[in-house]
Amino acid sequence: MSNNLQVIERNNKRVLTTQQLADVYETDSKNISNNFNNNKDRFIEGKHYFLLQGDDLKNFKGIHTEYENLKFASKMYLWTERGANRHCKILDTDKAWEQFDNLEETYFKVKQQKPTCIEDVLIESLKEMKDLRLQVNQANNIALEAKTEVKTIKEVVSLNATDWRKDTQQLIAKIAKKQGGFEHINMLRRESYELLNNRFGVDLNRRLINKRRKMAEEGVSESKREKVNNLDVIQDDKKLIEGYVAIVKDMALKYGISSDLSKN
Repeated sequence: MSNNLQVIERNNKRVLTTQQLADVYETDSKNISNNFNNNKDRFIEGKHYFLLQGDDLKNFKGIHTEYENLKFASKMYLWTERGANRHCKILDTDKAWEQFDNLEETYFKVKQQKPTCIEDVLIESLKEMKDLRLQVNQANNIALEAKTEVKTIKEVVSLNATDWRKDTQQLIAKIAKKQGGFEHINMLRRESYELLNNRFGVDLNRRLINKRRKMAEEGVSESKREKVNNLDVIQDDKKLIEGYVAIVKDMALKYGISSDLSKN
């Protein structure tokens, strides 16, 4: 029976009319309708059925003129595979279960048609080539990101105490750019100094005041004293240099600047 059903589709899905479903399950359409009305809470529109009304129903009638019994119908239900399965469970007869198995294997099991003409073959080949190219590009991008990240880690780890001022300033600038702009540099510097204070139990601000006072006692001009900053304080202590380098390394990895390091 299911092999001879007229194919009806809705939203690219094969569906059945109430009459078709009744014929397959060897019952009557009124029984199908009653079962639905008594179990509406078990059916979801768009999943188990489609309801045709108004222009949708009018268009359907215009295409399927063979359904004369629908001529004066004001609405119509089309049942999806899940809807047919739900009706089978409600009917719960041997015939219904047998026929639903047949529906699954025949009517609802749509085989993908292979292209036959040369134009369709070429279109299908081009689609496959496009998909393959996308997959290759994605794989290349992933590999490039991994390579860049490894390069970043190497650059960060290679920071040393020789060129520490230049290297740490460059890294902080890159972190700021990653965060949205160089206006973040001062905030990041403050963060690095606070981390150094906490980790090593020092007070960079106090040391800076003392350093400027000592310079004043030595007769250094005020303009030169004002140019002295926290980096100069760190420069005076080898342990602080090593600690500050380690902190900026940690910040670089924390803020994930891998995508920017290779571009600058």
